[in-house]
Amino acid sequence: MFARLKTVLKTLQGPSIEEMEHRYLEGAVSRIDLERRERDVDAGLFRRPTRYY
Repeated sequence: MFARLKTVLKTLQGPSIEEMEHRYLEGAVSRIDLERRERDVDAGLFRRPTRYY
């Protein structure tokens, strides 16, 4: 029962930062693109605080 509840809550929660980074890296179309995306992730592309201004 609790396992099913956990899966439902996880799907409602949305993707984690690690999942978003992984999907972003998977979208690379070449080695050069992958290297650029790795630099973006290392620079904190998905870990920066959101600014509203």
